Amino acid sequence: MSSGDALSIRPKAPTPVPLASLAERFSLEVHGGASGSSGIDGVSTTGVTLDSRDVRPGDLYLGVPGALRHGAEFARQAAELGAAAVLTDAEGAELAVAALTNSEIALPIVVTSLHPRHIAGEVAAVVYGTDERFDAKTFGITGTNGKTSVVYMLAELLSAAGFTPGLSSTAERRIGDEVITSNLTSPEAPELHGLLARMREAGVDGVALEVSAHAVERHRIDGVHFDVVAFNNFSQDHLDDFGDMETYFAAKLALFAPEHAERGVVVVDSPYGQRIARESQIPVTRLATEFGQEADWHLAITRQTLDGVSFVLQGPAGEHFRGRVPVFGRFMAENAALALIMLHEAGIPIAQVEAGLDGGLIPVYIPGRLEEMTDHSSDNKPRFYVDYGHTPGAFEAMLEALGEVAPTRVIFMFGADGDRDTTKREEMGRIAGSLADTVIICDYHPRSEPPEQIRAQLLAGARSANHATVIEEGDPRRAVRLAISLAGPGDVILYAGPGHEDYQEVAGQMIPYSARDEVRGALREAGLLT
Repeated sequence: MSSGDALSIRPKAPTPVPLASLAERFSLEVHGGASGSSGIDGVSTTGVTLDSRDVRPGDLYLGVPGALRHGAEFARQAAELGAAAVLTDAEGAELAVAALTNSEIALPIVVTSLHPRHIAGEVAAVVYGTDERFDAKTFGITGTNGKTSVVYMLAELLSAAGFTPGLSSTAERRIGDEVITSNLTSPEAPELHGLLARMREAGVDGVALEVSAHAVERHRIDGVHFDVVAFNNFSQDHLDDFGDMETYFAAKLALFAPEHAERGVVVVDSPYGQRIARESQIPVTRLATEFGQEADWHLAITRQTLDGVSFVLQGPAGEHFRGRVPVFGRFMAENAALALIMLHEAGIPIAQVEAGLDGGLIPVYIPGRLEEMTDHSSDNKPRFYVDYGHTPGAFEAMLEALGEVAPTRVIFMFGADGDRDTTKREEMGRIAGSLADTVIICDYHPRSEPPEQIRAQLLAGARSANHATVIEEGDPRRAVRLAISLAGPGDVILYAGPGHEDYQEVAGQMIPYSARDEVRGALREAGLLT
């Protein structure tokens, strides 16, 4: 990959930072013998990356130990792409020397006594100037489901309040009006600081970031200090990485610490939310959507249809907001309420936000999240939605919401990740079979697993509910058309899993596949979309 195809987002006009100043600040030792270069005087860097394919001229390349190989093994590739130096650990220094043997490029190597990933964020913050020169209001949201929706709510509300928003989500990065496809839910620390520096150049003064448990645990948000962080919900996911729910929860809780944020907002409907509120190391404000739950803010749903949800939010000192979100589900109202409170906690008055909205309508569009594929101008046609939800908690929230607003039947189609948490599959199937009228189980990302093995677990869960009609159709393209053929007037089809994604991973191959495009094409074939 050439530097022109680099993965990360960078400032357009970076300021060089002397390597010697970085070495002094982070107690880095200079390693001699790398292709004849042992000094760092006069060497400066303008960027930071963990990916040797992403190196641009002037970069500091971080050689980080990986699951299979040490990043320092790729020092020669980094040098050939123009790296100014390598920062790594003691083991990596020797590997970098070996990689650069017989190279004509002299590349300084500096060594940290820590794990390189543990200082990557702080180093990148200094190089990109986001440690001192980034004064935008910065918001972070963590939770198992709904992070992307909250981020888009924040961006929409910031815009209404007169701010220029930027965001980083599972679906994309946005810098004002510029949109860039995402690679990770939470980018690696150097990419994140490069993104923030680019936002600063573009005049962004309000930033909303998804913060996954992996981002906290793997130091991807190091060097970022949030004005406000929030927690919305917690359910089973990622146990293939974290092992158990308590370890997974601890990674979420760790965000609520002074080194990461000033203040927090927590939905306290669940025991996990109540624990965050109790155990947080920073001041928190509590939001409740359940009647009788003690909190600072309370949310009440006033009206629900397939076309949206209306709500009233009441807070301390007479604060209140009456609004509507044009996406169904009480959880969407909760996402909007959480975003409003986060802005309030950051010193942005709700009245200022409200003044920028038309009658309280939050006109949010969230790519691949309960995104309607049909034209709902006629009530005599079925309606088809695509969503990214792929956890038991997401299934339950969406299907319960549909149960409250769907005129007739709910047809639910989904699959499950291969090579990922297998323990959640039967529960996903059970929830689907309990809450939908018809369940169609197809393939999602089987990866290296036999697809029929994954489907068998989902089918077992769905059939155990003894409620829905359960159908197996492995090919998602045929499954989409089957769902449409089964749907009658007033029925709702929900396709969960792929959301905004544009590929399917099968046996190591990335096969082009867009659920949204596939559904639109099938609807046109059926005469349900022009």
